[in-house]
Amino acid sequence: MSTCSTASRHLDEPLAGTAATARTWLLLEQPGPWGAKALTSSHLDPSVGRALEAAAEGTGVRVALIRRPGRHADCGTPEERRVYLAHTNPGNVWLHSAMTCDPEQLRALDFAALGQGDPRTFDTALGGGAHTGDPLALVCTNGKRDRCCALLGRPLAAELAASGVEGVWEVTHLGGHRFSPTVLVLPYGYAYGRAEAHAVKEILQGVREGRVVTEGCRGGSAWERPGQAAELAVRRASGEHSADVLTVVRTDGAAPRWEVTVAHADGRLWRVTVAQGASLPQRPESCGSVLGSPARMDVEALRELPRAEIPLRR
Repeated sequence: MSTCSTASRHLDEPLAGTAATARTWLLLEQPGPWGAKALTSSHLDPSVGRALEAAAEGTGVRVALIRRPGRHADCGTPEERRVYLAHTNPGNVWLHSAMTCDPEQLRALDFAALGQGDPRTFDTALGGGAHTGDPLALVCTNGKRDRCCALLGRPLAAELAASGVEGVWEVTHLGGHRFSPTVLVLPYGYAYGRAEAHAVKEILQGVREGRVVTEGCRGGSAWERPGQAAELAVRRASGEHSADVLTVVRTDGAAPRWEVTVAHADGRLWRVTVAQGASLPQRPESCGSVLGSPARMDVEALRELPRAEIPLRR
């Protein structure tokens, strides 16, 4: 059976610069089936879903639903739900968690503050605090968005859970169906495509050790897509795998070409030229869609700069 992910893999479409963009992720546990727009087409009260979508607009916060791997028959309203909040900007990376019996409590959150990396309203409203468990591996499984997410994502989530990996959740939508199975790892916020169980285990071990695995990486969600591609290019060129040390400090230009400045915590700077191209030959961007030429981020040049050559502003 031909799918969008089969075509993308066959054509060796590049992964870098294709991750969803969000500085902060708000994740609410919601068992049961999910529709294509899960916040308003699941067993979550749609008025709550609409309110969360509206509150997050323009704040840098992305809201998603999560559930444990396994069967998703209607089991009624859960007494308690897990809620996670993660901020992914280097220098202020954190993951908090809480439990709630009433998703209405999320309406009290200050989304502008959450997007800027301040978790205080989350901790106050929900009684949350710093997450002390394993990092999270969020596997996109929303088959109502694209069948590849169900056909490939659900078996991956189940395999990881069955092998004893902690922190595995199914998630509603990470974008890039044609790169299924797709996985987002928190707290650092790096997304991966065409993931396999052994690779996800290696990625999670890297997170525990403060490392970023670049193989199969789509980019860090803290950055816009040119920045994602630039940061990964610097990691590969410099051999830097430590998490939380590279920052996209400036992006000049506009589509189809940008000059991106990436800074290291030790003061080093790189200038990366990123160009937006079209993936050819044409292929479906998702199952059931017409053929198209998805945008791709190509690194055309990379050079290390004298440390004082460019002021550090965005």
